[in-house]
Amino acid sequence: MSATDEGVRVSSRLVIPWSELSITSARSGGPGGQNVNKVESKIVLRFDVASSIALGPTRRARLKQRLASRLTKSGELVLHVSQHRERKRNLDEAAERLAAILREALAPVAKRIPTKPTRGSKKRRRAAKERQSERKRDRRRLEP
Repeated sequence: MSATDEGVRVSSRLVIPWSELSITSARSGGPGGQNVNKVESKIVLRFDVASSIALGPTRRARLKQRLASRLTKSGELVLHVSQHRERKRNLDEAAERLAAILREALAPVAKRIPTKPTRGSKKRRRAAKERQSERKRDRRRLEP
């Protein structure tokens, strides 16, 4: 589980403390009868990437760049979780999602190793070009 007493465990070396997370609850929408109208089970979790102390400057910059489309203008990552009927389960789910998002964004990008086309693919390409050329040549009008 990624939620611990000290915070959200992203990796063995990185734990986001609860003090850096803003957690609020709200009334969840959808079906559920009277329970929906009186219980605040939806969790809204906010993590301020821009001013996080748990992240070093390198990690912070990487997260800002990779999560740019998910961050607010002030640099916050906002998660809304209302999957379960209990607040505690939604909080655990939000912590899991946050850890997964951060884990994926912080993962190093595998460097692409450029490859050369194989001899067979070169032959097939050349043969296809010759067939197309022959087809077009056959369409030409013959001189009388």
